[in-house]
Amino acid sequence: MLTLTDITWIDVGLAGVGIYLVKQVLTQKTPAPFPPGPPGRPLVGNIPDMPQVKPWLTFTEWGKKYGDISHVEVLGQHIMVLNSVKTAIEMLEKKSSVYSDRPVLPMGGELVGWKNTLVLLPYGDHLREYRKNFHRVIGSRAAMDIYQPIEEIETHRFLKRVLAKPDQLQAHVRHTAGAIILRISHGYEVKENNDPFVDLADLAVDQFSKSTATGAWMVDIMPSLAKLPDWLPGAGFKRVAREWHETLEEMVAAPYKFVKDQMAAGTAPKSFTSNLLEGRTLSAEEDHIVKWSAASLYSGGADTTVSAIYAFFLAMTLFPDAQKKAQAEIDAVVGPDRLPSFGDRDSLPYTEALAKEVLRWNAVVPTAIPHRVIEDDIHDGYYIPKGSLIIPNIWFMLNDPRTYANPSEFNPDRFLSKEGKEPETDPRTICFGFGRRICPGLHLADASVWMSTAMSLAVFDISKVVENGVEITPEVDPSSGTISHPKPFKCSIKPRSAKALSLIQEDA
Repeated sequence: MLTLTDITWIDVGLAGVGIYLVKQVLTQKTPAPFPPGPPGRPLVGNIPDMPQVKPWLTFTEWGKKYGDISHVEVLGQHIMVLNSVKTAIEMLEKKSSVYSDRPVLPMGGELVGWKNTLVLLPYGDHLREYRKNFHRVIGSRAAMDIYQPIEEIETHRFLKRVLAKPDQLQAHVRHTAGAIILRISHGYEVKENNDPFVDLADLAVDQFSKSTATGAWMVDIMPSLAKLPDWLPGAGFKRVAREWHETLEEMVAAPYKFVKDQMAAGTAPKSFTSNLLEGRTLSAEEDHIVKWSAASLYSGGADTTVSAIYAFFLAMTLFPDAQKKAQAEIDAVVGPDRLPSFGDRDSLPYTEALAKEVLRWNAVVPTAIPHRVIEDDIHDGYYIPKGSLIIPNIWFMLNDPRTYANPSEFNPDRFLSKEGKEPETDPRTICFGFGRRICPGLHLADASVWMSTAMSLAVFDISKVVENGVEITPEVDPSSGTISHPKPFKCSIKPRSAKALSLIQEDA
């Protein structure tokens, strides 16, 4: 497959010569300077500066050197990186009508087909239809109330799986995230093992993360490569895109057909999809919107919460004091005779703060999905030309010492009011994105993370594994890709007591 690393800078330079010369002829004086950034090289501009591994770390260094907005240009494409919450709000929220488009991503969007899902949908009428569908079903905490029993039942089942096979924690987290999202999106109850829809979602979303990763595909920088004949050396990315496209199409179509078949048989439970289909005769366009809206919910919830909940177990392994403090609160409020429920949430402020700190400490989508500017803008004295890509460096915003005291420290207390001190900024105002592209499933994700946190702490002690008499400390090493996951790790998960064991084993 053709990636940035597969092409020499000579090849890129030759390809860029034409673009550079045309630009020299056509470029007019800009109405204001571009934001500062790494100086470009002749012909290739900033191509060598674009990071491919953990780009958020490079972007953070740019922020330290150049300020809250930094600028690079890659073969005529202007890219602005935002390294402050204030700037992100000023641009992406206060000027959302200008900053809410999405880039055309030749690999992930066009060739694989993710352009039809909410996350990459261009700004316009279809986006508004998708978001209206989301808002109606899961757009507020109140709207989410109807799905709370599903969250509680499936999380209880998660506890049973972890008890039975604690060494397969990551698989259990994935299975449970898939079970919750499929019940809500398509009314589908997953099989206990090797569920085809869960496996399909896992595969497709992993491919999404790879196909949309910043700087990973040369075709994203030089879209004309998409026209290369398949047989040409270097066009292997087209074969990969075809395979991934087939996975995506199956992930979208199979559960949608399941709902339609159940509705025809009169056996469909209430779900996001059945709500949108019920009592309607749809045009081809409306059918497309419903099908891909449901797929957007299904795919959007199948992997992001996995990262957050897996990170919760990593944090509890590394920070036992926070775990003990939350457990003491749960014991005092909930007691030993039942599992926590959503009804307890307002009475568990430290547990709430701990769930927030997990979302801050582990940036699930560290550089967000780029926004695209639909018209020229002057912001803070800098020229932001139409078509520019805007990348919010979410990772740094969640680790910015101007916003969070000692950001490398895992400290849930930062979100609690204390005498003379206000709580620090709620990370949920940052980690789900900004403006009209904010994650519409944020209430669902937030509920899933909180419920997993509260139930798991109520019944399990989570600690470091001891092997051959040596305590193993897990490494904090998040993966690259659009959706970042903690590096797989080992931990010990054991019932806290005989009473906790009996709670886990009760019927879910």
